[in-house]
Amino acid sequence: MQGDVRIVDLRSDTISKPTQQMREAMYNAVVGDDVYGEDPTVVELERRSAEVLGKEDAAFVVSGTMANLLAIMVHCNQRGSEMISGDNGHTFRFEQGGSAQIAGVQTALVKNNEDGTFNLDELRQRIRKNPDFHEPVTSLIVVENTHNLCGGKVLPLDWLEKVGNIAQENNIAVHMDGARIMNAAVYLQVPPKRVAKDVDSVCFCLSKGLGAPIGAMLCGSKSFISKAKRFRKALGGGWRQAGILAAAGLVALDTMIDRLYRDHEHTYRIAKAISDLNSPVFKIDLKSVQTNILILKLNSSKFVAKDFVKRITDVQEDDPIKVSVRASSRDKQHVRFVTYWEITDDDADLAIAKILFVIKDFENKYSE
Repeated sequence: MQGDVRIVDLRSDTISKPTQQMREAMYNAVVGDDVYGEDPTVVELERRSAEVLGKEDAAFVVSGTMANLLAIMVHCNQRGSEMISGDNGHTFRFEQGGSAQIAGVQTALVKNNEDGTFNLDELRQRIRKNPDFHEPVTSLIVVENTHNLCGGKVLPLDWLEKVGNIAQENNIAVHMDGARIMNAAVYLQVPPKRVAKDVDSVCFCLSKGLGAPIGAMLCGSKSFISKAKRFRKALGGGWRQAGILAAAGLVALDTMIDRLYRDHEHTYRIAKAISDLNSPVFKIDLKSVQTNILILKLNSSKFVAKDFVKRITDVQEDDPIKVSVRASSRDKQHVRFVTYWEITDDDADLAIAKILFVIKDFENKYSE
């Protein structure tokens, strides 16, 4: 709330703040120097995370971006390596080209389908079998679950199994960028370890839907994590008394996973309200709304997404609804809304009221 204006911030779940229980756990955390492996709270968080994802070991790192980079560095352990990624994958689109810039790994792209998957025949074609000395060596396949740019889509379990089988047939690894894997597990109503069963390594963010202030977990075999921690130190990611942060992660694992369905419900409620308008300009594919991310498509040559985002954020004097809704736009046609634990039923209702008001205002204004 700012003055008389209610702010509903739906830009990202990364802006979520730690719960009171997390703050108390952080205050009381037992700590040590994690570079020496002597922080008991970090040790417990890593043990619990590995257990939840069904892997042998885990590493606590500063971000999902670092987790993905470490996975790439470990799996692509020879110079001249190539990894395969969807063309809308986060590691390719939004991690500053770290795979090339830092890890020295080339990316071969396959086109993402609308559900976040990609064609398996195309995947097979991208794998370089018995490459000669002119070619890079295919070392890794990267998948993303849930898929951000595809609107929080959950990858089908049978598709993941097929990807894993193809990788095994070709003796290459699969890494899952599972920043929001807990959302996927809640949507599928299966344990998180089932979602991660067919991949060699997986990461998830503590600082998105789970509400912790900082951090991500990278999970895999013991030898994989040992190598990842070595690279983590080289990247400046060696923690000291990190138990203060890890304590919030433990609370997140205990209290924040089962409640994610509420975020999904809030997202669906907003999506349905927009869909029910049957607008020819503002389009929602209601069947595809699965988790906490909503993508609104704008079909107009008269305005772009940033214009709409600015208008729902602004509160003008004659606006009947004194609500500022914050959202993000990735291009000229798409607006993204993301829910998280601090978004209440009332927030969702207020966001709906403001969004619908602006949609109708835009339709009247730009139809003239």
